[in-house]
Amino acid sequence: MIYLYLTRLLLNLPQFFLIWLSGKKQVTTKGNRKLDPGFQFLLNHIGEIDPSKIDLSLPASDIRDILFKAQEPIKALEAPLTKGVSYKDHQVSSEGELIRVREYTNEGLSRNAPALIYFHGGGWVFFNIESHHIFTGFLCKTLNAKVFSVDYRLAPEHPYPAALNDFDAVFDWLELNHEDLGIDPKRISVGGDSAGGNLSACISISRQEKEKSLPKAQLLIYPVTDLTFSSDSIEELAEGFFLTKEVMYWFRDKYLGDHKTIKDPLISPLFAKDLSHQPPAVIITAGFDVLRDEGEAYAKLLKNSGVETYYHEFQGYIHGFVNMEIVKGVNKSIIEFCEDFKKIY
Repeated sequence: MIYLYLTRLLLNLPQFFLIWLSGKKQVTTKGNRKLDPGFQFLLNHIGEIDPSKIDLSLPASDIRDILFKAQEPIKALEAPLTKGVSYKDHQVSSEGELIRVREYTNEGLSRNAPALIYFHGGGWVFFNIESHHIFTGFLCKTLNAKVFSVDYRLAPEHPYPAALNDFDAVFDWLELNHEDLGIDPKRISVGGDSAGGNLSACISISRQEKEKSLPKAQLLIYPVTDLTFSSDSIEELAEGFFLTKEVMYWFRDKYLGDHKTIKDPLISPLFAKDLSHQPPAVIITAGFDVLRDEGEAYAKLLKNSGVETYYHEFQGYIHGFVNMEIVKGVNKSIIEFCEDFKKIY
């Protein structure tokens, strides 16, 4: 714990000193991207929560326990839930199972509020609404919208399409109960990070195929869009920057189970044939992330399909940055892309 407190204090040091403490030379990659000194320092001090250091031969349930224990002292250092934001939990039925959904609301929010359904990241295998609790509360305040964070079923115990079906069930539940929840049923948006970003893009495509109501907008934060993993960044940044190529392949195997049609648009939305009727989107990538290029490719595909799309690459950042408010500038960056999302939701 003392070490973690020291890490937070050190991250407030000038950038040149952080670089000196983490290799004495700033890390760069193609395109002259320079790794943010705060993230460079953090990458040298992540320890047990670094996915690249996890023994992937262990059962997924055991790895979850390891990550949970590693996160406990880190969670103690997090900033408190954003002032003015409150929350309560609901239970929503999906395929005969109850899914926990956490509703965040901001004080003074109107009865007919916009809503964002949020699916957390973690490779469809790890994490939950608690791991993203501070971030989703911050989103609620920044967007001035109700946020519904979903504890969806995880792989490999619940492989594809369980999580996608949970998303559909929660969307239907919000529409059915919009009056009790105090939300505008025509302003229900979807969003998520990493695997959650993948599910958000896929649910938009799925609901179009089913001729159901579409989300008002999509907030896709470093989303997985191509499970063939054929982009340049998956090779260029294969290891050393938190999320690795090896871990992504492991996630894919756990998520898909026996389903091997990797180019199915409900798995890899980058292979969708027609996106022209998809809702407007804000897409976020990080410059030092294996998923960078496929996120950018999906933004270009949406734009070329005539969809209103805002794209942000935070060049010096790594995967998972929205949950790393400990690094200077992260919250400012979140506010930046939220301003674009306000234009479309």
